[in-house]
Amino acid sequence: MRDLLEGVAYIFENYLFVPFNYLKALELKNWWAASTVSWIFIIIGFVAFIYWMRELNNYNKTEPEDKSMSAHSYM
Repeated sequence: MRDLLEGVAYIFENYLFVPFNYLKALELKNWWAASTVSWIFIIIGFVAFIYWMRELNNYNKTEPEDKSMSAHSYM
């Protein structure tokens, strides 16, 4: 069992975390270059949020929801 866990740790440390180690070293030289990945994710999230709000607005305008008290069978 210990060999399995050490193997998983080896894979993560030597292969999967290599891009993060590169960004860690790059941050000491240039913060803006190291933070571009974070800025890209922030922009993608902001665009997705705007898209979702527009879709909700379109849904509210086109399909009226039945908001009466008897709309659900449990009421």
